[in-house]
Amino acid sequence: MADDFDGFDDGAVGVYLHLPFCERICPYCDFAVVAAPELGADREARYVSNLLTELAARRSDFGGRALASLYFGGGTPSLFTPQSIRELVLAVRAAFPASRGLASRGLASKDDTDAGRVAEIETTLEVNPSTIERARLADFRAAGINRLSIGVQSFNDALLKRLGRAHRAPIARETLRAAREAGFDNLSIDLIFAAPGESADDLARDLDELLEWEPEHISTYELTFEPETPFGRALAAGKMSSCDEDLAADMTLQIEGRLTAAGFGRYEISNYARGEERRSQHNQRYWRRQAVLGLGMGAHSAEARSVELPHGARRANPRRLGVWEGRIQADPARTGVEERLSVAGSRGEAVFLALRQAEGLSAGAFEAEFGGAPRIFFEAEIEAMIRRGWLIEGGRAAGDLRLSDSGRLLADAVAAEFVAAV
Repeated sequence: MADDFDGFDDGAVGVYLHLPFCERICPYCDFAVVAAPELGADREARYVSNLLTELAARRSDFGGRALASLYFGGGTPSLFTPQSIRELVLAVRAAFPASRGLASRGLASKDDTDAGRVAEIETTLEVNPSTIERARLADFRAAGINRLSIGVQSFNDALLKRLGRAHRAPIARETLRAAREAGFDNLSIDLIFAAPGESADDLARDLDELLEWEPEHISTYELTFEPETPFGRALAAGKMSSCDEDLAADMTLQIEGRLTAAGFGRYEISNYARGEERRSQHNQRYWRRQAVLGLGMGAHSAEARSVELPHGARRANPRRLGVWEGRIQADPARTGVEERLSVAGSRGEAVFLALRQAEGLSAGAFEAEFGGAPRIFFEAEIEAMIRRGWLIEGGRAAGDLRLSDSGRLLADAVAAEFVAAV
């Protein structure tokens, strides 16, 4: 399949497992989550069993593909025991052997033993700073996790309180220290900025401390007010105020300047890595429109293009736990709703996802997939955004597109232009 459809399809699959339970739900969170102050062994075991059932039923949709990445997201997946995480890691590896076709891509060693796969395949666990989770870090590593994404968000206790976070800065510091002591050498730290009441000086102090921990990867997210969250409803009712737009833009530039000066490369709008090898292999699959199998409540899958699906397909699982569990019992191979992508929709998606990445859009790759250069389909939009100073044309090859400095600050508006054009 990869030979017939060369381009973004690498013949592999990333697997995402959504573990939705949280001790408490943050007031800005719009993810598919379930409040579970105490997860409980029975509830955890039932959810793991359902995941394994869905994996067994869905693996054939991605048959013949090798495992490129494994990601445990949530929710708070580190609330699950290391034993449950290990069981899931081993099941995914058994379903998609790592060595199949990946050794030549540098994603697997010739030694396809269990230990070899653990070392080579990026296997990420999202972690919130807490005493319970911190005590499990060494066991998570033994279970096959080799990368942590830690939701620090801020080292400012006042800001953490305003964000409704359960932890405080001392716990975050203890968690980061424990992660290194447990042997993790691939840490990603999440940072939220442009929160109500936050100043540029507050952000500068967060960045200073963030860099002191020397993470391999950093994700920075401007706080957004999703309509159906407590924060979104408070904003609509006039009970909260969002950050001034100019200040938020200045903070974005502040982050980029500080992190690039410290040796991090911005490879996507919100993501920075200390070298290409530390980029998130799993998240890049979404931006590159590569195959991802999503399992669990609210998980999304992306099937790569094929003869049957010339522009790929997406599948979204139900966001309600009871509905997902019911569908697992009824037909685990069809838990979600499938959307077959149209050629027009795929063109727009190809452009705006590529523009989120520092390398931008390759006109040659776009033409190979869609039969014409980007200007054939988006002439008016490209011209308008070049005039506004949002896009830069050319670079590695004629017709390539990438966001300008000002365009990065307006990436959502740029995306909307291309989506509307289809």
